[in-house]
Formats: sequence, structure tokens, C-alpha cells
Amino acid sequence: MSFILKSVTVLDPSSPFHHQYVDIRIDNGIIVEIAESIENENDRIINFSGKDVLVSPGWFDLSVHFNDPGHEYKEGLDNGQRLLSSGGFTGAGIVPNTSPVIQHKTDVAYILRSGNSDLPATLYPLGAVTRDCKGEELTEMIDMHHAGTIAFTDGLHAIDNADIVLKALLYLQKFNGVLLQRPEDRRLNLFGSMHEGLESTILGLKGMPSLAESLMIQRDLSILEYTGGRLHFTALSTAESVAMIQQAKEKGLSVTCDVALHQLLLTDEAVGLYDTNTKVNPPLRSAADRKALIEGVKSGVIDVITTHHQPQDEESKKMEFDLADFGMIGIQAFYPLLHRLSSEIPMETLMKCITVNPREVLGLSQVSIEVGKPAELTLFDSNQKWQYLLHGNQSRSANSPFFGEEMTGKVHGTINGTKLYLNS
Repeated sequence: MSFILKSVTVLDPSSPFHHQYVDIRIDNGIIVEIAESIENENDRIINFSGKDVLVSPGWFDLSVHFNDPGHEYKEGLDNGQRLLSSGGFTGAGIVPNTSPVIQHKTDVAYILRSGNSDLPATLYPLGAVTRDCKGEELTEMIDMHHAGTIAFTDGLHAIDNADIVLKALLYLQKFNGVLLQRPEDRRLNLFGSMHEGLESTILGLKGMPSLAESLMIQRDLSILEYTGGRLHFTALSTAESVAMIQQAKEKGLSVTCDVALHQLLLTDEAVGLYDTNTKVNPPLRSAADRKALIEGVKSGVIDVITTHHQPQDEESKKMEFDLADFGMIGIQAFYPLLHRLSSEIPMETLMKCITVNPREVLGLSQVSIEVGKPAELTLFDSNQKWQYLLHGNQSRSANSPFFGEEMTGKVHGTINGTKLYLNS
């Protein structure tokens, strides 16, 4: 299949065509020509003339939860992959907190073969570090690695056992693997439902202290310094966490981290009306924490921005706040919400956090908009306005506090090799 993208602006600092208004010809999944004007009567023409359409390397989401196998009614691999393609992502890591857990090479094979071969978004399995993600016994990570697992994590669950973290970091060095750790002392957070602070006191809800995150980071950084290896912290939420990881990087430790997009946009004040769609873990923190996270992204201490997509069905959310399940969906409205941050963080920095850096963390090949390179691209418009409405929701779950809002910025489609997905 060959086609021409007409009238797009390249947004890729690694490309010689960065910021240039061009046509791009793609043949058999390879970028074969980039020029001011390209004509070929045998090619399919995708014309964006009259629109302010940008093209960047395909976006990558480091960790999404699709509940498949086990709870596909919340989000399945089939629907999730389409959601990713529509939302601008050409790849995503799938956390192992399914039923059964992704902990054997056969489980990895299930994820790999369940993908729709016609959709651009590639699903990458993240294997469990411990059996059933219980933090007690290591899995056969080498077998899963050979089967196609790109990184190892207990996903939504922190690995509480320090000895397990130590052994995992040593074990993964056999193939330069990376350990993704969710930093949370679950006992300190027990029965908590939002950030511990003034707002939790006013609302009468048990708080989740920042200490629960910083203690775990402090412990695991000490272990990393002792063992070596590669460690990535997922879903940072506190100022203390950013400061400690900055110090660790300055010491030369091989540590990286990510933040969920909603942590950069919202604070614990969003919980004010007991909206269970704002109940997430880690919780929405204070304005000071949000500011520190913003600065962490700008300075490069925080490497990656994720959707932290965690679907929950209506029965899990329509109840008292302290009883509701944690989680927020984040793929469909990801770009316009990211665009809101461009007044505080340069767009090129934001793009690096969803293109270059996640691939670097996982050891995947980088993507560039150059002649001769594979076509793995995201097409989007930074000016188009639209309403994020419940009846237009593409997820199987609806746990988002952003429904009803006007959005600025829209994804037009994704390309990955010969696979093309265009939003209507």
C-alpha cells in the first residue's frame, strides 16, 4: 500500500524536516519521499490542506490496563487497541494485572496474538515480577523475556518485599532488563482514598500521605545503588519523589520515572464534590506537588508522561467515595489534555515524553521522520475544538472527570508500517 500525506507540518527534532510544511509519501510501510509537493496518481491521497495538521513520531504509552483476560467488560485488548490507535498511540505497554496474571510465556503469547493485525497500535506485554503480583515469589522472567516481554513489573501493585526488589534487579541484569516499580507503602495507605491534607480533613476522608510514596522510593534507590541494574518508577505524584530521583540521577544511578497526565492537571481540590472519577492511586496531590511535577517534566527529571489508563465499570464507581475503586481512563482525551499543559511546558518537551523517552526506557528502536525510515507516525491538530461527551466515549468504561468539557486539539490518525487508522 502506498499513500501520500498532503500538507502536514513535521514535529520531530531528530528530523531534518523539523517544523517544515511538507508532503510525505509512504510506500510499503517506509517513508520514501518528503518534499514540499509530491504527486503520484497511483497513490492514495490523504489531504490535510486547509487544516493545521502536525505529524510526529508515533506516541508510546508506557503502561495501560486493559483487563484482558478476565474482565474484558471494562476494557478488552480488541477495543483497547482501537482506542490507542484512535488516541494517537502506535504502541503501549500492557500491565500484567489481569486474570490470570501475565506471568508465563503462554500469557505473553496471548497478548501478542490477540492484537488486531489491521490496527497501528502495537501491544507490548509487561510481565509480572512475582507470581500473581503478590510480591512473594519471582516469576520465570527470562522465559517471558524470550517470549516477547519488554519489561517487568507488578503493575498496579507495589513490590513491598525489599529482598524481592533486590533479587529482581540482579536477575534482570542478565539481559539488561528494566524493573518498573509502583512506589507505594500500602500499609501507610491502608483504607485511604485521597491525598492526606487540608482537603481530606474538610471532606472527612482518610488520607494517603506523601510519605507512603517517598519511603518506597528512598528504599528502592538504596537497593539500586547496592545492586546496580535499571529501575523505573511509575506514576510519581509528590514533590519529595521528584527531588529524590533528581539526586539519584545526579549520582549516576540508572533510574527513570513517569507521571500520569492527570497528576499534571488536577489537584486534590478536584475531589471537592466527592466525584469518584477523581479517585486514583496515587491520589491527586496538592498544588505544591503539582508544581514540582511540572518542573520535573521541564527539567528532564521526569522522563515519561503516561495515560495511566485504568478503566472501571459503573458499579465500581457509583458508590460512596471511600468504597469506590481507584482509576481513571485517559486515552481518548489524552492529546487535548496534554495540549493544556503547553502553556506551562514546551510542546517539544511534552512530545519527547511520549515519543523518545518511553522507547528509551524500554530499549525499543527510536522513530524518526526521515526518508528510508519505517513509518510510525501520529497525525494531530493543535487548534481543532471538540466536545468530550459521554455518548462519544470510545472506551468500554466511563470513569473520567473530563466528560462534558470542551477540548482543544484532536488526533486525526496513526500510521504504523502499512497499517493506517484515520478518525472520522
